[in-house]
Amino acid sequence: MAYTHMAAVYDTLMTDAPYDKWLEFTKQVIQKSGRSIDKIADLGCGTGEIALRLAEEGFQVTGVDFSPDMLTLAADKAIKKNLSVQWVLQDMRELEGFVNMDLIVSYCDSINYITSEKELSDVFYRVAASLKEDGLFVFDVHSFFHMEHHLKNQTFADAGEDASYIWFCVEGDHPGEVFHELTFFSLEGGHYIRFDELHHQRTFSVEAYKKLLSDAGFKNIKWYSDFTFQNDIVKEDAERIFFIAENTGREK
Repeated sequence: MAYTHMAAVYDTLMTDAPYDKWLEFTKQVIQKSGRSIDKIADLGCGTGEIALRLAEEGFQVTGVDFSPDMLTLAADKAIKKNLSVQWVLQDMRELEGFVNMDLIVSYCDSINYITSEKELSDVFYRVAASLKEDGLFVFDVHSFFHMEHHLKNQTFADAGEDASYIWFCVEGDHPGEVFHELTFFSLEGGHYIRFDELHHQRTFSVEAYKKLLSDAGFKNIKWYSDFTFQNDIVKEDAERIFFIAENTGREK
């Protein structure tokens, strides 16, 4: 999903997103790892909110996204903030051109847009190939609980002065699968423009993610619930699951 039309209103609709929590989680991961981290890639960076926060912390950041419109907004923000961030237009399923990265992150359930185990495997192999030996991969996904109890067959709506939306979450054929049918109304030139988008997300079990990561050459795979580091047991009502994996650097 390239977010072609949605990019213009994305930040308005995401004003309550926990970007600072993602930043703090990343900093804690780095601190706990004891590693010296410099080069970070942010997959599915969107309009750059997390990538820019990482750049403000002094990291060498590359933001990767499939949407040129999202990257244009991200680049404009970087210029206004006088931050040096490299922006790359690329589908994470075809990730290439990265070598010896210290850390690759993918937040805001971007990985849930990878909806088959085959494509997940492709992404994980490409991420591993992009990391240096012992480099870290950190990402989050929606939990089954969140998909089944908070999203499937639910309807959401919000009305603002500049942008409004109606959001239908339609159950898919597979467990943990949802199609998001979105209708937006955006204020442009004194009148509202309507546009529609269809987004497809799917989540898998912790065991499935662990196996695919291991097969791709990752080790020391850990998982946590909702921005915590308490243990490797996912809370029954967790909404977001975080994975942290270390690249073995083995031949693929």
